[in-house]
Amino acid sequence: MQTEEFNYPLPEELIAQAPADRRDHSRLMVVNRQSREITHAHFHDLPDFLPASRIFRNNACVFRARLPARRPTGGAVECLLLHPAEKPWEFWCLLKPGRRLPEGTTFGVENVFSAEVVEKRIDGENRVRFTPLAGQDSVTAIAEQAGNLPLPPYIEQARKEADAAKDWSDFDRERYQTVYADPARKVAAAAPTAGLHFTPALIEQLKGAGSTFHDVTLHVGLDTFRPINVDRIEDHEIHREFYEIAESTRQALAANTGGPRVAVGTTSLRAVEDYARKAPGETGPFAAEADIFIYPPAQFQLVDSLITNFHLPKSTLLCLVSGFLTPGSLDGIKWLKELYREAISLRYRFYSYGDAMLLI
Repeated sequence: MQTEEFNYPLPEELIAQAPADRRDHSRLMVVNRQSREITHAHFHDLPDFLPASRIFRNNACVFRARLPARRPTGGAVECLLLHPAEKPWEFWCLLKPGRRLPEGTTFGVENVFSAEVVEKRIDGENRVRFTPLAGQDSVTAIAEQAGNLPLPPYIEQARKEADAAKDWSDFDRERYQTVYADPARKVAAAAPTAGLHFTPALIEQLKGAGSTFHDVTLHVGLDTFRPINVDRIEDHEIHREFYEIAESTRQALAANTGGPRVAVGTTSLRAVEDYARKAPGETGPFAAEADIFIYPPAQFQLVDSLITNFHLPKSTLLCLVSGFLTPGSLDGIKWLKELYREAISLRYRFYSYGDAMLLI
């Protein structure tokens, strides 16, 4: 299957640089996969379209994974934390300027941390060993002290071009985080963005109508959003993301009652569907690395409906949503592009801070 089939044109002005003024006032395209009926609404209308449901959400908390630092010579370094390596105090990272930072290079922030590049891979990732200088107990604690939120580059660049002097940091600390993110689970290098539309009041409204909420924790990495750079989808090497599913969530997934199972975002769906293929029969919490690559013609075992944003061309997320539209068929590829064309014509906003879709 050619990767180009998952491409589409998008006007740059529809790439959202900030979210809706109120979280649940983002727009919502509702797609009934059986009748093919399309409804245009707002996210606060979600209870009108969902029966009492089991709603599975990713409670991972975004940490300040972008670390500005300096080499001993004074040169600037940007270190973007991706995921932990096997050894304590080591992380896989992206580095800028990567080509000028060979193995053995050191960098850091005075009185906060020092770091050394200990391995470089051909895919651009670097294994970095950190040394705390201010009593921190983890690399994440270093990042929380010295780092910045890892906003997508298309947001940061557009903001610089529009108004380089404006400080968005306080705004993003609140809005580039779901209202249900667990501060004890600072494991995400990017936000599970479909969840950004929920408010506490909307969650309570859904609960009042009979829905239940269940948490999974998937350690979101930036590979989630990277375009596919091979000609054939089948040749793409899918990234791995660690996830955890509590015993109570496993019970909710397995139950025969409670209504449809709704995944909030592709990260939740990926965790749940990977779990469905690996889960042993025993009880208790479950943890694994999601290595599932979902693309048409895909089958889904545990997810009945999906809440998701509008995704980048030629991304694994676009593949997943295409597969979910028409399970077991290739028809979802063409249909998703038709839906995106309609969204573009109606000026929906795309990507991380953009609007949402509900596929039922």
